[in-house]
Amino acid sequence: MADSSKKMQIVFASAECAPFVKTGGLGDVAGSLPAALVRAGAEVIVMVPKYATIKDEYKAQMEHFSDFYVSLGWRNEYCGLEKLEHDGVTYMFIDNERYFARDYPYGFFDDGERFAFFSKAITESLQHLPAGFECDILHCNDWQTALAPVFLREFYQGLPLYDRVKTVFSIHNVAFQGQFSDTVMEDILGVAHIPAAASQLRCDACSINYMLGALRYADAITTVSPTYANEIQTPEFGEGLDGVLRERSYALQGILNGIDVAGFDPATDKRIAANYTVEDRSGKAVCKAKLQEELGLEVRDDRPLMVMVTRLTRQKGMDLVMYALDRILAGGVQVAVLGTGDRDYEDGLRYFQDKYPGTMAARIEFDPALSQRMYAAADMFLMPSKFEPCGLSQIIAMRYGTLPIVRETGGLKDTVQPYNEFTGEGTGFSFSNFNGEEMGDAVFRAARLFWDNRDAWNQLVTQAMSQDFSWTRSADKYLDLYFFMHPEIERPVAVAEAVAEPVAAEEPKAEKKPVEAEPAKAEPKVKAEVALEAEVEVKLAAKPAAKPAAKKTTTRKTTAKKATTTKAAATRTTAAKTTTTRKRTTAAAKKATEAEATPEVKAEVAEAKPAAKAPAKTAAKKTTATAKKATAAKKTTTTKSTTTKATAAKTAPKAAAKPAVKVEEAAAEAKPTAKTTTRKRATTTAKKSTTKATTPKAEAKIEAKPEVKPKPAPKAAEVKTAPKATAKAEPKVEPAKKAPVSPVAATEEKAPTKKTSVRKATATRKRR
Repeated sequence: MADSSKKMQIVFASAECAPFVKTGGLGDVAGSLPAALVRAGAEVIVMVPKYATIKDEYKAQMEHFSDFYVSLGWRNEYCGLEKLEHDGVTYMFIDNERYFARDYPYGFFDDGERFAFFSKAITESLQHLPAGFECDILHCNDWQTALAPVFLREFYQGLPLYDRVKTVFSIHNVAFQGQFSDTVMEDILGVAHIPAAASQLRCDACSINYMLGALRYADAITTVSPTYANEIQTPEFGEGLDGVLRERSYALQGILNGIDVAGFDPATDKRIAANYTVEDRSGKAVCKAKLQEELGLEVRDDRPLMVMVTRLTRQKGMDLVMYALDRILAGGVQVAVLGTGDRDYEDGLRYFQDKYPGTMAARIEFDPALSQRMYAAADMFLMPSKFEPCGLSQIIAMRYGTLPIVRETGGLKDTVQPYNEFTGEGTGFSFSNFNGEEMGDAVFRAARLFWDNRDAWNQLVTQAMSQDFSWTRSADKYLDLYFFMHPEIERPVAVAEAVAEPVAAEEPKAEKKPVEAEPAKAEPKVKAEVALEAEVEVKLAAKPAAKPAAKKTTTRKTTAKKATTTKAAATRTTAAKTTTTRKRTTAAAKKATEAEATPEVKAEVAEAKPAAKAPAKTAAKKTTATAKKATAAKKTTTTKSTTTKATAAKTAPKAAAKPAVKVEEAAAEAKPTAKTTTRKRATTTAKKSTTKATTPKAEAKIEAKPEVKPKPAPKAAEVKTAPKATAKAEPKVEPAKKAPVSPVAATEEKAPTKKTSVRKATATRKRR
């Protein structure tokens, strides 16, 4: 049962954390996500190395909380915990001057040992947390903390305090994995004698991989966007770890990062020239003019200003920029770039600045204040990354009303919705392939919208600024994961309701599916379209079913009398005319019967359908019997065939009409034998026809239908026109001469009877 009194308690471990130490996106995540988790009702302790580069103002606020020794291979290293409360979050700084009292966080020969110590200190520190704090989730980030899940499982599992700890490992950039010589396994990690650990850490014959260990030992794996989670499972983006990521795909999910919406707010930001909001963006024009003046660009509001704030590396798409920049600048787009990186790219940007004065500005430096002014002033933000796990620059740009132009990869694809010129939807522009021409095309799509349709451009800016990229949304996703791993802890009501809503909304959809599937199963032998049309026609024909039954009987008697008179007076020369009369009568009777039909016929059709599975002999007998009755009835009256055909057409207007036509054709062939028919036989047959025009008769006719079912396509075509064409176009039903098979089959079945033989002989003579 869920514990309503306990809060979710999380230890969040990271090698950097804003505002204390930051070199990239990891610092932003560690500085913002824990605060959002605290606001959502969790208790969080963030563990960070105590670097010498942390500002003295923060060091002065730290209080010594605890100290102990950490075993690392054959060493015992001192570890101090320095506690600091900042913005509602508790920070514990891991203090060891030998490892962390340096000028920069990374890039030293002993990084493998330094961060192995950091990972071991994290797991050991779980025993030295403030009273009442029992870690439920240990959330580790990137390779610098990747050994913590390994140490937890191999050295601490089974201890009561650690039994409840679940581990989550977040990949911020799979390209940085922490690969070192396998000599560190015994000398530093102390796991060489543990076969499971040694084999799962090893990435080749002489190397181990810290991140690989976390991927195999952690209970859950996350990364910073859903698309990136899919990409890293492929050889192209997996950096050699795609195999293990595919193996553990069930434990992997992508959760988008957010930004500090209070820190990045154009309405309150003091670092920009003028403040503005989504409703009143007049301040953005002021920011643009000021930046153009500051960078030496032409101060013009009719030219789109595109900026880049980035590391100048191939991963950030600088190859594409160098390729397309000449075309972009010559096309009238102003460009400003801020950043440092590879020397070739720095020199290339300086070249274009000299070639296009007033249109191109390159600032080869690191200037956070200038980057903020560029976000606020620009019209477009270019980010053509080769790969991008999440990316924050495009999110910040949208927050300031600057439309991003991005390549569809990783978090860029998840955060930027490309502009749709037909619907007006979108929050920016994008291109798919890592190609300079495609990037240039995307830039000019944006520029043309800026020049030609300013209303659509402004609407796009409004949509971009209205997006929710707060950490609150991301924190909810992480809490979903945490509470899934600890179902015994009750989630705070406010958050639980927000999560429950989509589940409740989906339930009705699940109920509807089986109901919609039932009609399709009812008619397995008929094509979907034919079945649908037949059902509609049956429903339409059933509406005027209120006519009295007496009228039906009168119609049958009158038809029988007329048919008898016509047959008695018929001769060989008038056979065709008689056939025409009979067909007209048939059409009239068919319409009358259709009008009187009731929905009960549907039940008959449902029962008749399984008859198709009967053995071939049974079907043949039924067909023969039907042919006998049809031949006898045609000599005296058309009532029998009329009623049967009408019922068959009513119950299955698409599939059953063709058998009725064939029976009529058979009767037309047998027409010359009418001379030998006596009045007595006519009277007897008339009685039979009256009796057979009942529901059992209709059922018998329907059961014969499967005999013709192997030809569904022609039937569907004929039936579609049959109800209308029978009365209008007589010649269409006259292919009586094409079907001699039916009368022969009918005559052969009647061979035991003398009268049948006489009729057969008479018919043969008259044909000659």
